Amino acid sequence: MNVFENCDIKKINSLVFDFMDYKYEDHVFSIILNRPQKKNALHPQMINELAFLCQYAQFEKKVKVVLIKAVGDVFCAGFDLSSMSGKTAKTKSTVPNPKIKIILGEILNKLYKPKICQLDGDLYAGGLLIVSSCNYVVSTQNIIIGLPEVKRGIFPFQVMESLFKVINYKKLIDWCIRGYNLDASKAKDFGLIDEIVDSDELEKSIKSWISEIIQNSTQAISLGLECADNLYNSSNNHKYLSKMLKKSSESKDAKEGIKAFFDGRKPKWD
Repeated sequence: MNVFENCDIKKINSLVFDFMDYKYEDHVFSIILNRPQKKNALHPQMINELAFLCQYAQFEKKVKVVLIKAVGDVFCAGFDLSSMSGKTAKTKSTVPNPKIKIILGEILNKLYKPKICQLDGDLYAGGLLIVSSCNYVVSTQNIIIGLPEVKRGIFPFQVMESLFKVINYKKLIDWCIRGYNLDASKAKDFGLIDEIVDSDELEKSIKSWISEIIQNSTQAISLGLECADNLYNSSNNHKYLSKMLKKSSESKDAKEGIKAFFDGRKPKWD
C-alpha cells in the first residue's frame, strides 16, 4: 500500500527533498540522511521524506538492496527535541504528507528488501529505530551509540521495541534505564552491529555484503522478509508505544529534561 495519497511515488525525481538524499546504482538504492547541521536529528518532515524513500525502494522492482547512510560525523542524534517542544523546521520540501500517521519503525519494517546500514557516525536515541531495523550493520571503529532519553525525562519506548529483536532483554532494559553509551565493540557484542572495519575499508566491506546478497533471489528474499514481519507483527506494539511516548514527552519531567538540555545544565527532577 502506498501511504502517500494522490502521489505517484515513481515521480521521485520531480520532488524536492530538504533533509534526505538518495541514489540508485546497480540495483542498490541508497537512502541518505542529509541534515548534518542538526546532527541528522529527525523531525516530522524529515521522517516523511524517509518514509517516501522507503516506499519508493519497496515498489521499485529494480531495487535489490537498500543502503542506509548519513552525511556528517553523527549518523543520527535521534528525534529533534525542538519539534517535541512545538518548534518546526523551515522546509521547501515538496514531498507530500502521508495519508496516515507515519510510525518510523513500522515504515522500515514494511520495506521488504535487504537493508544495510553504513554506520560511520555517532548514533543516539530515536536514530536506533533506523539502525535496528536494518538486516545488516557495518560500522567503523570510533563511534558512540547511546540511549540518553531517561536523562531528558523520556523513556525510549519505540526504540526499545525494535531493539528487542536484536538485544537480550535484560541488557536492553538496563541500557534503557541507565542511558549509557556503547562503543562499536560493545554494540557488536550486544548484536546490534554485524561487522566493524577501519574507515578506509568501509566501502569495500559494504560492496562485499551487497555482492553476496544480490546473487540470490530478490523475490524469495522479499517474501521471506514479509513473512518474518508478519510472524513478528509489531504494528500494535508501535501504536501503543507511540501513545506512551506522547504521554512521556508531555510529562513534567520531559519538559524539565528538554529545557535543561537546551540550557546546558543538569535537570532537576521532582
